[in-house]
Amino acid sequence: MSELDKAFYNRASELIQLANQQNQDTEIKTGEVSASFMYALARYNAWFGSTSFETKEQMASKKQEMMDYYIERYKEMLEANMSDYIEHFDHYRASQK
Repeated sequence: MSELDKAFYNRASELIQLANQQNQDTEIKTGEVSASFMYALARYNAWFGSTSFETKEQMASKKQEMMDYYIERYKEMLEANMSDYIEHFDHYRASQK
């Protein structure tokens, strides 16, 4: 695994650790943490997308293209992670007990 790959997975792991910490709060339901996580990612990606443009009109003209990109990447990542969890279900669930 390259250093870039390690850095990628380390950043993702740090975000997952934060979500797991929030899940420890008995007042918060896991679904609420997931919803906040998705909102934060959407907000961040909207900001990140805006950094490529000089005007709101430029951004508006590329909005659908950007949305298609993010939706397709998320779908690919979700598919890969769902398949991984299905394949290793017993192992992953046992480590969470």
